[in-house]
This record gives sequence, structure tokens and C-alpha cells, in this order.
Amino acid sequence: MPRPRVYDQDQILDAVEQLAVQNGPASVTIRAISDAIGVSNGAVYHTFGSRAGLAGRALLRAGQRFLGRQSELIDAALNAPDGAGVAAVVAAADASAVFAEEHPHSSRLLWTVRSEDLLGPDTPADIATQLHNLERLLVESMIRLARAMWDRKDAAAVDVITMCIVDLPTAILLHRNRINDPAARERLHAAVRAVLAVGAPPLRRR
Repeated sequence: MPRPRVYDQDQILDAVEQLAVQNGPASVTIRAISDAIGVSNGAVYHTFGSRAGLAGRALLRAGQRFLGRQSELIDAALNAPDGAGVAAVVAAADASAVFAEEHPHSSRLLWTVRSEDLLGPDTPADIATQLHNLERLLVESMIRLARAMWDRKDAAAVDVITMCIVDLPTAILLHRNRINDPAARERLHAAVRAVLAVGAPPLRRR
């Protein structure tokens, strides 16, 4: 009896990314994925359970890839011989551009496709939980950077880090589609350094 064919889950998720970013979230269907990579509908259903499970896994993989790469960049900056908090914050802000170079389709899935359009209302509970946990991991990175900068983890300190690694990259690179523009990245680095140069934020009174 012939052995059942083993399908590469990453290959299937790659196809989800490409369809979503090139043709829009509505184009991501089990049949479209099956046709794109030559697997049976049943094989995709068996692996991912549903269209919502398939889309959720693709978004989860992209988010995990990004946060993992961002964490590596922070580690490298902090562990360098002249490692400093400013360099680590700049590296974290630059992560979206680094990630786009290494995983262009994953990057576009995160930054150009609305998750609610891709996922729909039927996201499996376990995937929804893991997607929510990605937000917690991002906050943990922000706290780590606030500690590196000012030995603080309060809301005011984390808010400044959020400005540096979320708000500025979004405004300078992502919303204007400048993620592949070296000059825009240099301006992002300069903007982050300028924000940090203002100094530690005042503690918020409760």
C-alpha cells in the first residue's frame, strides 16, 4: 500500500500569505490553496481543520516570526561590546524593515492585510488565544527595553518605548510604504534617537 503523501505545512502557509497579499483576504479559500500547491482539499482540512484555522495559522506564524526576529535584534544590540539601551530600541524599531527583507510575504500579511478581514468570525479558540499572546510578547519586549533605558517598567516608560518601536515605524515606514527605502530607515533611526534623547519620561501619578 503506498504511503500517504506528507505535506509541508510551511508550503501551505506560504500559499496563504501569497494569495492574501496579492489578491486580498477573500481569495484565501481551501480550494484556492489546494490548487496553488497541488494538494487535496482533504489534506488541507485534515491539517488545519477549517479555512479560519488555516488563515489563523498563517497570521500566527507571521507574528511569531516577526517578534522572534525583533527579539534577536534586541539581543544582538544589548550583547554587543558597546551595547546600550538606545541601540537596542533603534534595532527594535528597525525590525519591521529587516523582517520585510527576510520574509516579504509574511511582512505584507502583517502590515497590509487587516487581520479581521483575513480571519473572519470563526477563528478557532486556541489560535485566537495564541494570537492574543503575541500582544503580551510585544509588551514584554517593550518592558525589557524600558528597563535597558531607564531601569523602569512603569506605564510612562513603556509608552515612550511604544512610541519608538510601534508608532514611529508605522508612521515613517509602513503607512507611506517606505519600508524598503534606506533613507526612510535612517530617518526612523534618527527620530527614535531624538525621542530617547529627551530623557526618561516623568512618572505618572496614580
